[in-house]
Amino acid sequence: MTTREFLWTSEEVAKLTGGRSLKHWVATGVSIDSRTIESGDLFISISGPNFDGHNFVESAFKRGAVASIVSHSMEGVSEGALMLKVPDTVKAFNELGCGARNRSMAKIIAVTGSVGKTGVKEALARLLSNQGRVSYSLGSYNNHFGVPLSLARLDKNANYGIFELGMNHSGELTRLSKMVRPNVAIITTVDLAHAEFFSSIDEIAQAKAEIFKGLQQGGTAILNRDNQQFELLRDAALAAGAGEVIGFGVHDESQFKLMDFELNAEGSSVKACCDNVNFSYDLSMPGQHWVQNSLAVLAAINAVGADMIEAANSFIKIKPFKGRGQFHTVPIQDGYFELIDDSYNACPVSVSAALEVLSRLKPKSLGRRICVLGDMMELGPNSTELHYALANKISSALVDIVFTVGPEMKLMSDKLPSIIKKEHSDKSDAIVEPLIDMLQTGDIVLVKGSAGYKMGKIVDRLLDREGAINISPRNKKEDLDVI
Repeated sequence: MTTREFLWTSEEVAKLTGGRSLKHWVATGVSIDSRTIESGDLFISISGPNFDGHNFVESAFKRGAVASIVSHSMEGVSEGALMLKVPDTVKAFNELGCGARNRSMAKIIAVTGSVGKTGVKEALARLLSNQGRVSYSLGSYNNHFGVPLSLARLDKNANYGIFELGMNHSGELTRLSKMVRPNVAIITTVDLAHAEFFSSIDEIAQAKAEIFKGLQQGGTAILNRDNQQFELLRDAALAAGAGEVIGFGVHDESQFKLMDFELNAEGSSVKACCDNVNFSYDLSMPGQHWVQNSLAVLAAINAVGADMIEAANSFIKIKPFKGRGQFHTVPIQDGYFELIDDSYNACPVSVSAALEVLSRLKPKSLGRRICVLGDMMELGPNSTELHYALANKISSALVDIVFTVGPEMKLMSDKLPSIIKKEHSDKSDAIVEPLIDMLQTGDIVLVKGSAGYKMGKIVDRLLDREGAINISPRNKKEDLDVI
C-alpha cells in the first residue's frame, strides 16, 4: 500500500477558511463523499438543497477520515473526532480549492469543449507523468463541486496540474476558470452539445470562451483551427490577455498542422508539422476525432515547456478510456464478441465518430455490427432533426442491428432501411436481455448514448461474464502507467 503525502494541516485549513480547530491534525486527502473516504482524508460536510453532508460525518470518521469541516456540532459523533468549524462549509470548500491553487507552482492546463475534453485531460495526465509530477481531476469532475475538489487535492509538489471544466449554461466557466487560473487553456471544439440552453452555436462558443476569463496574463490559448467559431474564440482569448493563440487542425494557418493521417481498426498513424518541423506518431485510439485531439494534447505539452516529441512517441501506449471507446472481448457460448464501450455520453459529433470507428472494424466469422444507441440529450429544438441525421450514418457504417433507447432514437430508427433489424425500449435496463439473446460469436457491439439514459448499465451487464477482458485482440499494445 502506497503511503500518501501530507496535503493539509489543520492550521493551513483554518487560515484559509477562517475556521477553528481545537486540535492539530494532518490530512493526506480531501473528500466530500463519505462513501469514497480513504484513510487520512479531510471530509468536508457540504450542504445543498437536497442533502446535508453533516448527516454523514459519523460515517466518514468510521471509514477513516482524519478530520471534518463542519458548520455545527452533531450528535452521535465521538468527542475525540477532529472538527474544524466554519460558518459556511460550501464557502470553506471553495476557499480551500483556491488556496491550493495559490500555493501551487505547477503549470496549470484547463480543458473544455463540446466533445473530447475528458479524453484530452486524461491523455495529458498520462503523457506528462513521464516528464514530471502530475496532479489532475479524476473522472469528469468538471462542475462547481468537482473543480474545487480537484483543486483542493492538488499535489503541493506537482509540476503540472490538469483540470477539466464543464458547463451547460452561460457564466459557469467564468467562475471555474477564475478558480483554476490556467497557464494554458484548451477548447477542443464547439458543437451542438448542451444546445438546449443556447439559441445558437455562437452562443455556445461564447460560453466556452469563458475559460479565458481566468487565463493567466500572457498565457496560451489552444483552439481547433478547423472549427467555424475559431475567430470568435481567438478574439475572446486575446481580449482576456492571452499572449499566444495556437491553432491545431488541417487549416493552412494551424501552428500544429495535420499533414496526413491513416485510420485503421487499431488506431491511426499521424503526420504533423509544428514550426516547420515535421514529425510522426501512432495512436492506439481509433477515430479521426482522436487524430485532431492528439494535436491539442501535444500543443499543450509544448506550451508548458515539456518535451513534445517524447510525448508524441508515447501516445501509442495510451488505450481508450472507460466509457469513451474502450474495447473489450466478452466470451459467449462458442467464442466471443467485441464490445466498444462509448457509453459515457453522446452528441452528434461523438456518435458520428463512434460509428466511423465501428465501420472500420470487420466482424469475424458470421459476426455482425450491432449498435445500441440512447438518445442524445440537451440538443434543443433541433433535437429530432439531429437524431434523424444519424440514420444515413448508421447505414453507411454497414450496421446490421440497431437497439435504441429513448423516444428520439426510436423516431430515428423508423428512418432506417428495412434491411437493418431494429429493437427498441424506453429504458436501458430493458434492452439487455433481448441484446444478450441475439448475440453470436464474432459480433461487434457499440454502446453509445447520453449519460441520462444510463447506457453504462448495459455495458456493465455485458461485462458481468466470466472471462471478460478489457483489451481488444485488435489492440494488444502496452498500456501507459498512470500516477
